Amino acid sequence: MGCCFSDIAGGQQAVGGTGVNEDRYTMNPDQADREAFSAVKTFMNSRGLNALSYQFELSLSASNLRDRDILSKSDPMAVVYTKKQDGSLEELGRTEVILNSLDPLWITKQRVIYFFEILQPLLFRVYDVDSKFHSVPAKMLRLDEQQFLGEAECFLSEIVTKPGRILTLPLRQGAEHKGPSPRVQKFGELILQVEETIDSKTMVEMVFRCTDLPNKDLFSKSDPFIKISRPVQNGRFIPLCKTEVKMNDLNPVWKPLTLSIQQIGSKDNPLIIDCYNFNNSGNHELLGRMQKSLDDLEKLCISKSGENFYLPTGNNNHHNKILKGHLFVEKFSTSTKPSFLDYIANGYELNFMVAIDFTASNGNPRLPDSLHYMDPSGRSNAYQRAIWSVGEVLEFYDTDKRFPAWGFGGRPIDGPVSHCFNLNGSGSYAEVEGISGIMSAYASALRNVSLAGPTLFGQVINSAAQIADIHAGQRKYYVLLIITDGVITDLQETKDAIVRASDLPLSILIVGVGGADFKEMEILDADKGEPLESSTGRVATRDIVQFVPLRNLQSEETVAQSLLAELPMQFLSYMKSRHIEPAAG
Repeated sequence: MGCCFSDIAGGQQAVGGTGVNEDRYTMNPDQADREAFSAVKTFMNSRGLNALSYQFELSLSASNLRDRDILSKSDPMAVVYTKKQDGSLEELGRTEVILNSLDPLWITKQRVIYFFEILQPLLFRVYDVDSKFHSVPAKMLRLDEQQFLGEAECFLSEIVTKPGRILTLPLRQGAEHKGPSPRVQKFGELILQVEETIDSKTMVEMVFRCTDLPNKDLFSKSDPFIKISRPVQNGRFIPLCKTEVKMNDLNPVWKPLTLSIQQIGSKDNPLIIDCYNFNNSGNHELLGRMQKSLDDLEKLCISKSGENFYLPTGNNNHHNKILKGHLFVEKFSTSTKPSFLDYIANGYELNFMVAIDFTASNGNPRLPDSLHYMDPSGRSNAYQRAIWSVGEVLEFYDTDKRFPAWGFGGRPIDGPVSHCFNLNGSGSYAEVEGISGIMSAYASALRNVSLAGPTLFGQVINSAAQIADIHAGQRKYYVLLIITDGVITDLQETKDAIVRASDLPLSILIVGVGGADFKEMEILDADKGEPLESSTGRVATRDIVQFVPLRNLQSEETVAQSLLAELPMQFLSYMKSRHIEPAAG
């Protein structure tokens, strides 16, 4: 389809692009960035997701493309899509057209937002643009008027976890473009490379001070702490971070609080800043609220002025009750630090482990009302859904994909009740091959293990911690998923195990299935109150637990989002505590 006179400077001249998308010609840079991200944000909102994000620039090149022209070479352009939940495609962007080349190196980079918590399927299509359309901006081209050269697809996680963040994919004909089988079966290759933008590595440190907070305690003063959240759909908030509690203080100054720009999206995105009076019951009382962006908070710091809190009284902000209490920003500084993905790019891995509850409260697995029931129709039970939703995300970050899998609270054949047995039935090793291996071992265990009890976590946490301890220093970070239907009966032993494990490269994800009251379980999640303390008075060095009741979540995707949202920051907190840099040996 190329013009027969288009052999210009070796065929490397570009048409319809100057390294930026055409719609940026009439936009300022900030507006252009918002446009570039809008398709991905629409895609995420369509799935009800509001995950933490990392911003990337995606570069594309190709080699050995098919030559569809007679007297010259093809004039290729690439189009990038993401797949929606219903299988339809959302276009993210297009490259420019490269004239007369079968090995194009496109200049135009595609902005993509990477979400660690979910799988993001991408589709790439390459077209040969007819010479009569070379004066048309790439964004305006009708694709059905161009000749199809091939397509490829992958998950964004596949690119991110490759050495150098470079992934080479074979181009294929594609289901939508199948006609008579072409004589040439090779369509060439597509080379993808992503680079993290500076916002993903930019950290903001702030010191907050308050004055004249209301006193809500009867025999002492309020015990305030600050929590920062990001507003999302349906009036919900996603917590991002919080300060320590200042006991008995109406004019507190807290320790520095750190946020990454990647958690927020940009410095002008709104944040909800809540000041609470801490209560041991967990029912913390709101002392005041305000909505500010990071830009607003920086201006407060520069001006050394305070901002009044308010109490929300309804959906209309004009009727909020303005309070006497003020918030001051004593310090606001930004710095660039290694990101989670810097470690992944340097060979660090996330190693998945799982522990499944085999206590009798789950119900007889042969009966449909059991939480362990294997539906002949193929419908997944709650345990299977939790394993798949978390495992399919984490498996990209583990090179050998061999996962330790345990059961607890059951009685294996010819044995006593065990609170940490190998799910595969082996007496010597716990690892299985891939997520499908976990599923097979789980199904087999349901046929060979009698449900018993009680619900004890201590042994499986200690087993996971022992593995993490043995391999500490080997560029491995472990993630233990515990799925349970009941309240644990060894709460103090579990707290002791978690406090010990907080010094190790380990995070613990707990999913509560069924209708049990999981109030005590939330004690293990440091987001709900003070840091965990062991029976000897030792305090956990960092927060490593995330608990989520499955019944509160709308879909399998939100299971992974809710469980994994804090994992990158927990990983970084360990690296920081050990002074480990990404390129360290």
